[in-house]
Formats: sequence, C-alpha cells, structure tokens
Amino acid sequence: MTGRTLIILGAGGDLTRRLLLPGLDGVLAQSEADDHPEPVELVGVGHHAMPQDDWRKQVRTALGSGPLRDAVVQGTRFEEADATDPDALRRLLEAAEHPPILYFALPPAVTEHAIEALRGVDLPPGTRLALEKPFGVDGASAARLNAALAQLLPESRTFRIDHFLGLATVINLLGLRFANRALEALWSAEHVERVDIVFDETLALEGRAGYYDGAGALVDMIQSHLLLVHALVAMDAPASIEADDLHDAMVEALARTRVSSDPATSSRRARYTAGDVEGRSVPDYASEEGVEPDRGTETLAELDLEVDAPRWRGVPFTVRSGKALGSPLTELRLTLRPVHDRPRGLRGDQPPAVVRIALMPERLSLDLDINGAGDPFDLDRVRLEAEFGAGQLSAYGEVLSGILTGDDTLSVRGDLAEECWRIVEPVLEAWRSDDVVLEEYAAGSAGPEGWSTR
Repeated sequence: MTGRTLIILGAGGDLTRRLLLPGLDGVLAQSEADDHPEPVELVGVGHHAMPQDDWRKQVRTALGSGPLRDAVVQGTRFEEADATDPDALRRLLEAAEHPPILYFALPPAVTEHAIEALRGVDLPPGTRLALEKPFGVDGASAARLNAALAQLLPESRTFRIDHFLGLATVINLLGLRFANRALEALWSAEHVERVDIVFDETLALEGRAGYYDGAGALVDMIQSHLLLVHALVAMDAPASIEADDLHDAMVEALARTRVSSDPATSSRRARYTAGDVEGRSVPDYASEEGVEPDRGTETLAELDLEVDAPRWRGVPFTVRSGKALGSPLTELRLTLRPVHDRPRGLRGDQPPAVVRIALMPERLSLDLDINGAGDPFDLDRVRLEAEFGAGQLSAYGEVLSGILTGDDTLSVRGDLAEECWRIVEPVLEAWRSDDVVLEEYAAGSAGPEGWSTR
C-alpha cells in the first residue's frame, strides 16, 4: 500500500461512522500487523461544518491503537465544502499530502453532480474515485455516470463500491464452485431444479426514509447487491480471478439473464404494516416519518429470472429481499433434482435435497439421504455442514483495502452496473404502471400468504 489521502465526501453521514471508519480500522490494523505500514491521510468533508475536536473524536472512537492508526487520528481534519463546487474540489485535491482517493459517500443525484464538477478540475496523478451504490437512479443515468467517469479516469482507477462483494461467503463462492469437483459437477440444469437467492432482514426502516422511500427493496437490495451474487452463481468459470477476467464472466452471466416472462407475472411486491419484530413494536411503513405513502414503495420484492445459457436452461432463479420480517434469512439455495433411478426397495420420501450457502453467518450445508438406524432400507435425511473461515477484514474493510492498494477485483465495473439496471427496469416500469399489486404483510411475519420462497 502506497501513501494515500482518503477524502470522504459526505463524511458527516451515518455510513462513515457505522461502516467506513470501522472498515478502515481493520485495514490499518492489518497493515500494522504485516509490518509494512504506509502513511494514510484522512480528510472528512461535509456540507455543514463539524468542529475538529468532534471529528477527531469520532475517528479516534472507530480506530484502535497502533502507530499507523494513531498517526491517522493525529493528522485527520474535517473540511466544510460543497462536493458539487469545482473550486472546492480543486482545493481539497491540491491540499492532499499523497495521491488522493475521493470517496463519494453521497446520494446518487449529488454524486452525479460532483462527478460533473470534476470535469473542470485537473486531477492529480494517481487519483482514484470511489462511489457508493446505487450507481445512478436508472439505466440511463448509470450510462451517463459511466460516460462521465470514463472522461475523468480509466476504469481501473474507478471503484464502484458494493460491500456485498466483500462478504466472506460471497468471495468464498469462487473457491467453493471452481475448486471442488463435486460441487462444480452439480452446478447445472442437469442436477439443479431451481435456485433461490434470499436476503430477508428483521430490520425495519431504521430512519432511512430519505433514501429508502425513493428506492425500495428492488433497487436497494436486488438491483444493487443480489444480482451481483446471482452473477457469481450463474457465471461460467473465469480464466482467472483477476479483475478483468472475473468481471467479464459476471457480465456475460448478467447479459444472459432476464425476467422469466411478463414482469407483471414474474415479480411480486409488498409493504409491511404494523407488527412486532423480535419483541419490538414496528409501525406501519406508510406512517414512518419521511415516508410518502402514495409513492407505493415496496419493502419486500421478489423476481423470477431465467438464464439463457446451456448450463442453466430451464432452471428458474428467484431473487428476494425484504425488511421487517419475522426471522432473518440470508442464503443462496440450490434445490436438487431427484435421482433418476432409485432402486426399488429403498423406502422413505424426503423433500428435495438442497445445497445451502448462508451469507450471514457464513455456512455451507448439503442434504443427503442415507441408510438410517433400524431398518437399513429406510432412508433418513442428514445434513452435512461446514463453516466458512471468517475473513480478516469486514466487508467494508475488504473493499477499502482494494481501493487503497488499487486492486479493483471487488469493485463493480461500469457495464456490470448497467446490466443490473437492464434486468430490473421492465419490472420497475410494470410497478409504476400498477400492473403488479402492492400486497401487505404484518411486520414480524414471513411475508404475504402465497409467497413460498422461504
């Protein structure tokens, strides 16, 4: 890691406090342990002023003790500036002690204006840009944003951040799929009956109405995160796990993916009403502060997809995510087809066997039918389980490490972002036209009746 100045635009927000600074702590601690610390200058930038002592206290609280982290705390500062003002951006870049990283922890519309403002600024050598999801607000804006970024820097120095790609389980998908003959042999339409990718949360709105009510579950989770997980599941083996090879394989998988039929019949949406989740009372979403009820924002979304590739032809994929559900469920699930020719005399009807890859916590399980105790011809269902090794860094630590070192493997390439928008846009259009009813479910339930993905 060479010396870098990390400039966080929007540093006064929740993202910096909850995720970026703790992630940076892990990266710096790892650098200290490896005994090759390189200097990092940290600059927080916000539209409103923050006293230097308050900012330094926030950074000190997030960063542990160590020579590199102590130096970061001692040298950090907070600047009041308009991220869409070319002169303000120029001053920030000129004051950087090292090659700068501009991290846009900003709403997408503000980020787009800030990128436009950078066109009038001479970027110092070695500048890198890091953008938080979502990338644009639709396919057209994502394409415009990508075109504007391409005029500023090469793709290899533009980092679109999706912390999901830093999750240990998501990274482990690569080794699990392509380094294990047994699983790779199973990973096709010949053996897989259906694939489900589920990210159900017990968390409700949690004060995020300003962003979430304009996005909803489809954009916030499926378009931004889960379709990238889908790409890792559906893609063929890349030539290597270097950035270009991996991203090429992911793009090809997404380019072959589409909503399985008419979006009105292949998508479902719902919104939670008042209820209890894990012992706490959750108000009706429509009554939450900052929510516009007539906007019809969904808090639970489900899509049926298909992948037009020989490996997956005829296999339905379902992607689902929701909030304020009764129990968390975050997993990738491959439901296997029954064996072709089970000998007569083996008794016991079990549900289809499943390969489960849990995202949180990180775990793999595989269902098997074996001869059980007692009558040896009666089959019993058992489950083999293994835990994935935890990574040294948090998900945000992984992506920050990539930005600081210039490794864009866990970045979202521009064409990947555009493909994700292409897949969901027919669904968004059907929802805007009210072709799909907005159902309701009580907070703390499993979702509307008739939804069977769980």
